[in-house]
Amino acid sequence: MKKFLVTGGDGFIGTGICEMLSNNNIAVTSIDNRSRNKKFNINNSYKSINCDITKMESLMKIPGTFDAIVHLAFINGTKYFYEKPDEVMKVGIIGTYNIINYAQKKKIKNFYISSSSEVYQKPNNLPTNENEIMKVPDAYNPRYSYGASKIITELMSIHFGKKIFKKMVIFRPHNVYGPNMGNEHVIPEIINKIKYAIKNKKKYIKVQGTGNETRSFNYIDDFVQGVSILLKSKLKFETFNIGNNDEIKIDKLIKIIMRIMNVKLKIKYGNLRVGSTSRRCPDITKIKKLGYTQKIFLEEGLRKTIDWYIKN
Repeated sequence: MKKFLVTGGDGFIGTGICEMLSNNNIAVTSIDNRSRNKKFNINNSYKSINCDITKMESLMKIPGTFDAIVHLAFINGTKYFYEKPDEVMKVGIIGTYNIINYAQKKKIKNFYISSSSEVYQKPNNLPTNENEIMKVPDAYNPRYSYGASKIITELMSIHFGKKIFKKMVIFRPHNVYGPNMGNEHVIPEIINKIKYAIKNKKKYIKVQGTGNETRSFNYIDDFVQGVSILLKSKLKFETFNIGNNDEIKIDKLIKIIMRIMNVKLKIKYGNLRVGSTSRRCPDITKIKKLGYTQKIFLEEGLRKTIDWYIKN
């Protein structure tokens, strides 16, 4: 039986990947610092260990040996980029360096790392493929603490990885959503604002931006399918977008959510934080060539997500 170590495995995406691995008869150990004092869908099908990846001594206490690492651990959520950019960079850069060092010490030869669509700031091309130039538009804007850290960790994985790994794959998630994903992202924020308005008999919700901003949302089950394909592929050193190339305006997204929730409210738009992305849409041609297909389309995924947030 193969053995995988998953960093950040107690989070939303981590849980999905751990469950997928476990369902494929892989022994999984998840490590997570549980900094948000929240467990997601933790079950008994894999081990979960409290571990701080910024401390090498914490990593070296992990029992057992592993065939591969799936590295997800990072501080995510836009508000954290602005509020504690130093911590975002510490966990991202020092944590990744330690994980690579740990892999070298433990002679782990297969490494899969989650990057982000945030490496594409103000892209020249939409849909955006993996060859797009990665940018940090303003070093003084804390927003880019996350995207910059992801760029650095991609470079670390490639250039350290050439000396350490037989296989190293970078995947860039694009607006993954689904039930129990936390409250820091656009879809749960909208759902929770509508819930609050209904409860308090408000006639409107407030949303950042103009409503013309776009995103391309990727349901968690489809995203995990994409990761599974990459784990099974024979490609050695490659980078892939994982997402959905159906671009939607935020205004339209909100109206779909309201329709599903059977409510009509006014939408009051406000200023975006400096550095926010106006459009995001990935080119997924590369991963589709490996067999990736979208199975859960937006309305079905929203219904599943809304149902969870209404009940919880």
